[in-house]
Order: sequence, then C-alpha cells, then structure tokens
Amino acid sequence: MRLEDLRPIGLFDGLSDDQLRELLAAGEEVLVEPGVELFHEGDPAEFWYVLVDGSIELFRHVGRETLLVGKMDVPGRWSGGFRAWDEHGVCLATGVGASAGRALRVPADALRTLFNAWFPFGVHLVAGLYGTARAIEATARQRQSLITLGTLAAGLAHELNNPAAAAIRTVSSLDAAVEALTSSFEALSEQNVTSTQFYALDELRRDLGETVTDPLTLSDREEELGAWLARHDVKQAWDIAAPLAAAGADLEWCTRVSHAVGELALGPALQWIASKVSTTTLITQMKESTRRISDLVAAARSYTQMDRASLQTIDVSTGLDSTLAMLSSKLRDVTVVKDYASDVPHIEAFPGELNQVWTNLIDNAVDAMDGKGTLRVSVKTEADAVVVRIIDTGTGMPADVAARAFEPFFTTKDVGKGTGLGLDIARRIIVERHGGDISIGTRPGETVMTVRLPR
Repeated sequence: MRLEDLRPIGLFDGLSDDQLRELLAAGEEVLVEPGVELFHEGDPAEFWYVLVDGSIELFRHVGRETLLVGKMDVPGRWSGGFRAWDEHGVCLATGVGASAGRALRVPADALRTLFNAWFPFGVHLVAGLYGTARAIEATARQRQSLITLGTLAAGLAHELNNPAAAAIRTVSSLDAAVEALTSSFEALSEQNVTSTQFYALDELRRDLGETVTDPLTLSDREEELGAWLARHDVKQAWDIAAPLAAAGADLEWCTRVSHAVGELALGPALQWIASKVSTTTLITQMKESTRRISDLVAAARSYTQMDRASLQTIDVSTGLDSTLAMLSSKLRDVTVVKDYASDVPHIEAFPGELNQVWTNLIDNAVDAMDGKGTLRVSVKTEADAVVVRIIDTGTGMPADVAARAFEPFFTTKDVGKGTGLGLDIARRIIVERHGGDISIGTRPGETVMTVRLPR
C-alpha cells in the first residue's frame, strides 16, 4: 500500500506525508474479499481497520439471529482498534467483506504509540471520552430498560390480576354450587322422583335461557319468585330465587315444575335446577377468565417476539394490537379507535423492533393527552407503502419541539418518564432498519405520527 492510496482519504486530512508513512510502516494491507471475515464480534479489538476501497458489512449476533447493523462502504470508514484507548475494548461487530477491495490494518499498540507522538493531549481526551461515554451510556440504558420493563410488567400484572382473581372467586363459588347440585340430587332421590319426572324436570331446565340483565327487572323478579317459593315452603327460597330469576324463570314456570314433580319434591327440584344454572354460569365465567389470561400471555409473547425469528413476514395490525394490549393499563381512560384497512398486505420487517416503536409512539400520545382523550390508530395502504398513523387529541406539539423531536437525546419529559426509546431511535428503526419514513403533523388539539413502511 502506498502513500498515494491514503492521501485522498478525508480521514487523514491534517496528517503530513511523514506521518502517513509512519502509519503505513506500522500497519499492513489486508485484502477485502466477498464473504471473508476480517474481524469477529466480541474478540479483543487489537487491530484498527481503515477501508481504502471495496466495502465491508458489519453484523451483530442478537439472540438467535445475526443482524446486519452497518456497512463500511466509503474510503476512510474504520472499525476496531479500541484497545489503543481501552485495555478491555472488543470488536462491536463482525466485519465480512461485501465487495473486493483493501483495508489498512494497524495494531492497536502501534496506533496508541503514533497518537501519543502526534497529539498526546488528544489521546487523553479520546480515552476519557470513550470510558466516560461507555459508563454513562451503560448506566442510562440499564436504568431506562429497567423503568420500561417495570412499567410494562406492572401493567401486565395489573391486567392479569383481574381475570386471575375472578377465576379464583369462580372456583370457590363453583365448589359450593357443585355441592348444592349433589345434595339436591340426593334429595330428589329420597322423594322417589321417577325417571320420567326427572326427564320432564330437565326439559323445564332447558326451557330457561332468557338471561335477565336489567337490574330493576331482575330485582322485581327475584322478589316475586322469593315470595312464591316461601309460600310453598321451599327451603333457602331467597338463595334459589336469584339464579332462577337471572335465568329467566317466572311464576308460571315454577308452577309447571310443581306439576312435573309434585309439591313434596318441589324444593329439591328447584334447588337442583338453580344449582345446575349456577354451575353452568360459573363455568362460563371461568372460561372467560382463563381465556382472558391466555390472550394476555399471547399478547405478551407476540409483543416480545422472543420465540420467533427477527425478520418475519408480518401483519402490521397484529403488532399494534399486541402493543395496545400491553399498554392497556395506561389506556383505561382513553378511547381507542382502530381503523385497519382490509387490503393491507403483509410485509417483511423486524416485528420486535416495530413493537418498540409502536410502544414509544402510543406512550407519547397518551402522555400528550394526560391519560384522557381519544387515540386513533389506523393502518392503510398508500402507493408502495403500508402507512400507520397514531393520532392523539392532546394539546399539540409546539413548532420548535416538533422541529427537534428526532434529534438524539432530545426530550421534553422528566427523568423517569416515557419508554426510554426516544424518537431518534424510533426514526432509526423505521428509516435505517426498514427503509421507511416517520413524520410528525401537529396542530392544537391533534398530533399525528405517520410511519410509512415499504411493501
């Protein structure tokens, strides 16, 4: 490799020819060949690679997937060599040749020696900046991740608690209902009820089915049935009246039961039907509670994407629904209006990353409305893109805030608020990872976040 190869590269502006010769003498030329690995993620960063021509793709291993995270395709782009400033520095990605070319490889020790000789003050600044930035970033990311995880976990636990508590109450009530069902059946046997009478009784039970839900109507019917049962010396009349009234029983129906089994067996017969109705109702409630728990677990699994490949063919609406489910505790006082077009195609995307974007945008929208208002989530197809819009009825975003919203580290939220993702990272996920676009439209009383993803 010659001096003339390095001189046009902007990275070396300000270095003299003698300094470039020293750099060349300390390093060596490395051929960049398609598919050939130059350095590996996690290995000690003992060499500094500067691209001269060709291109190098950078990959990182995330979970069970290997992701393309960047590309060195402009002369002067570099990677590695971190041990020139940090004795624990490692390669942040794996470099694999993408197109034929060359790179200059300089040992980190030699790089440190040259830097110390050329600009020692700069070495101290770089080392300090590298260590401080890494420590601050690691602490901040860990804290933000814990806050976000805690918020989502608390919300999910709150949502799971309601159906779980309902299931526990239902099991307790079901135990009592089954016990009553058994004892009433024994009482019917003691009254020598025939199989024909029991068949007629079961037919009368099947006639019930008009569930009464209006509180006033239900109260009046319970009162009427309770008085009738008391007049016919039915034990626990008021306990029996409630499930019978809810199932649609009336006085005419009770009279038919009396004719079917006789006056002596009337009490056990009505107790059996009431227990049977209660058992059926409780089983339905149990199914609904456990279904709700199952749905929440499925939403959490879909949201995290932990059991799936990173790049998938997905329905964008599914990710939005799982995100809304995960954030349901924050949406308790928010009216959510979903407008999903039926002709939206599936797209190739990283659903776990998109879910993080949806979380950030929806969380911002809820905060903008102070937890109350209308949240509109729409998915449409426009030209060659799938377009997602998240619209809130908050106060709107000032022009100066909207202009800086996608700047790194810019936020209007207090410490500990928000998801910790930031619109800058959301923009990078949409633009750099998916080749899409994200924009803000705002006016008093409305903010529209628009995300366009290529079909």
